[in-house]
Amino acid sequence: MKALVYTAPNEVTYRDEPEPQFGEGDVLIAVDAVGICGSDMHAYHGHDPRRVPPLILGHELVGRVLEGPGKGLRVTVNPLITCGHCEYCVQGRDNLCANRTMIGMTRAGGFAERVSTAARSVIDIPQDMDTRAAALTEPAATAVHAINVSMRALARPLPECRALVLGGGAIGMLCALLLHSYGVRDVTVAETNPLRRASVEKAARAAVYDPRGEGGPAANSMDLVIDAVGGKSTRAAALAAVKPGGVVMHIGLQDWASEIDMRKLTLAEITLIGTYTYTTADLRSAVQVLHQGAFGDLAWVEERPLAEGAAAFRDLHEGRTAAAKLVLRP
Repeated sequence: MKALVYTAPNEVTYRDEPEPQFGEGDVLIAVDAVGICGSDMHAYHGHDPRRVPPLILGHELVGRVLEGPGKGLRVTVNPLITCGHCEYCVQGRDNLCANRTMIGMTRAGGFAERVSTAARSVIDIPQDMDTRAAALTEPAATAVHAINVSMRALARPLPECRALVLGGGAIGMLCALLLHSYGVRDVTVAETNPLRRASVEKAARAAVYDPRGEGGPAANSMDLVIDAVGGKSTRAAALAAVKPGGVVMHIGLQDWASEIDMRKLTLAEITLIGTYTYTTADLRSAVQVLHQGAFGDLAWVEERPLAEGAAAFRDLHEGRTAAAKLVLRP
């Protein structure tokens, strides 16, 4: 089969690969569409020691079951393959499973014509669901999870809050769109790429600014700050912008560590929450809200052939695309 393989830092190669390994309890899926995630870019840059080349990346996918339970059905998947019996799995917090593995990391991923995964990781979708929308289930679930966790910590109902999203990539865009869908009318997005700023401004109905210049929010003015980048500078910006008693939701993983303003965190009673991916319930919820159109018409998503995946990675690396999400079609 044809696949796009991460072969070295800053290099992915479209080539022939063996068919996926398919064992007991697995399903084999013909991939219809697969999105490029920020974590795929992190691996592409050689910054993720968990993803070792050569490796087929990709975990945001939709396709049709070829073999296994549900044969013939269109599905998406939870890329996390969890044990189902640890304390976190039985609590419904399977994203924290200590025994988890993952397609596109510990086993071959979805940048291919076919992929295999555990049958228990399959997520049902409406059979008439738009392919582009279904391919966004995984990143949309990340936004659903992050905002739902944030709501449990906010002092006031979410629609009353002022929200700042740092980063106008797919997760930032989806968070901004979901905040608007939840009734938040005061949403601001920070993005350095001018092409993406224009895309966010058009699609997300949010105030947009370049954090390297003027025009950002005042210090201590935001009830909720979502850091969808996770860099040293964005962590500092998040702590500066959040108001006393507010919430900082940390999603991004750009930099592994940095200093933060612990004095403000303490004296202003800031709630800092780290969030990792989503639960199975979040994925199912994301399917429904995507199918219902809560994220708009998705015109900000760009589709390209999988065979042109190397160019897509280069364009993302060099900031040459306005699209917050690139989806590849085998």
